[in-house]
Amino acid sequence: MATRRVLLLIADIGGYTEYMQFHRSVLGHAEAATRRMLDKVVKAARDFDLIEIEGDAAFLSREIDGSDGTESLATVMQAAVAMHRAFHEQRRLVQLNMCPCGSCTQTSELKLKFVAHVGEVATQTIKRRRKLVGVDVIYVHRLLKNPIDTAEYVLVSEELYRPGDDAASHPVMEEVMQDLEGIGRVRTHFLDIEDIAAPLASLPDPSWPRRIGGTVGMVGLGLPHILRRRPATASAR
Repeated sequence: MATRRVLLLIADIGGYTEYMQFHRSVLGHAEAATRRMLDKVVKAARDFDLIEIEGDAAFLSREIDGSDGTESLATVMQAAVAMHRAFHEQRRLVQLNMCPCGSCTQTSELKLKFVAHVGEVATQTIKRRRKLVGVDVIYVHRLLKNPIDTAEYVLVSEELYRPGDDAASHPVMEEVMQDLEGIGRVRTHFLDIEDIAAPLASLPDPSWPRRIGGTVGMVGLGLPHILRRRPATASAR
C-alpha cells in the first residue's frame, strides 16, 4: 500500500461532553450549535482537507514536501489561529441568537484545542469514504490525552517541532513528555493559543440581522430532533 507524507491536525472542542450532558433536554440545539462551530472551524482551515468529523473534533490533513519542516509548523500555527477565531465568532453568534434555551445561551465554556503531527499515511476507501491509516494517524490521536491544563492550546509532536537549522523561526513552545498508549514515551511541545492569536475581546458582537438569521438557523437545525422525539413521547402516553 502506497504511503505519503502529510501534516495531521485535529481540532477538538473542550467541554463538549459536559455541555451535551447538561443540555440533554434541548439536545437538538446543543448538537446543532456544536455542528455549526465545527463547520466554521473546518472552513477556516483552507490549506487542509477534512478527513472526518469525530464527534466533538475535526480530523484534517495536508500533503507536504518532506523537506519543508519549518514551513509545516508555520502552516499548522496559521491554520490554528484562523480556526480558533472562526470557532469563537460562531460560538458568540450562537450565544447571542434570540433563542433562550440553555444550549444557545451557555456556550461560553466551550473551548478549542489543537494537536498536530507529521508522518506517513496510507489511504483506504471503505464504503466510498476515504480514511487515513497508519501508525502516525494513531499517534496524533493519542496526543489528545495529555497532562496540559491550559484550556486552549496548540500541541505538536517532536517530529513537527524539531527546528533543525532554522530554530529562530519557531515559536517559543513549552516542552512536555507524554506516555502514548502503544507507542511509549515521547517529547511534545505546546503553547497557549492566546500567545499567537489576536485577543478574543476584539471580536465584535454580531449585528441584529445576523442574530435573527442565527436564531432562524438554530430553530431549523433543532427541528429534526424535536420531530424524532414526538413518536416516542406519544407512545409513552
